[in-house]
Amino acid sequence: MNISIITIGKLKEKYLKQGIDEYLKRLSAYAKIDIVELPDEKAPEQLSDAEMEQVKNKEGERILGKISEDTHVIALAIEGKQRSSEELAKEMDKLATYGKSKVAFVIGGSLGLSSDVMKRANDTLSFSKMTFPHQLMKLILLEQVYRGFRINRGEPYHK
Repeated sequence: MNISIITIGKLKEKYLKQGIDEYLKRLSAYAKIDIVELPDEKAPEQLSDAEMEQVKNKEGERILGKISEDTHVIALAIEGKQRSSEELAKEMDKLATYGKSKVAFVIGGSLGLSSDVMKRANDTLSFSKMTFPHQLMKLILLEQVYRGFRINRGEPYHK
């Protein structure tokens, strides 16, 4: 399985980079993982609703430019479907079983994802009703993908 994690914003925090590197190393035994970091749209602190939409749309265009037609897209969004680790593992297994070898998880910028990206998504995923920094979500997502592979193979870890 080829998994892309497409995110807005560059990762700067050393501690997050270390955690991400650790999970990328662990995941290399299960799948090819590609992290695509796209620049965030520069914007002032205070934005009108229309300006927020403009920022999300510009970031959305960048995201959509990195997704091929044959890619199964899962958008991370607060309003997405919440799943247990076991349910996510089952979904990943189903995708692999039915020939969906290209999967992209999409993490938006601080304002979220554009409506065009949400329309392109085949599925949505929410880790919580809480808001997390989008950079931290990369680490949490990688851990859950790793956990999912371990669960699907019946390997210890997910307890």
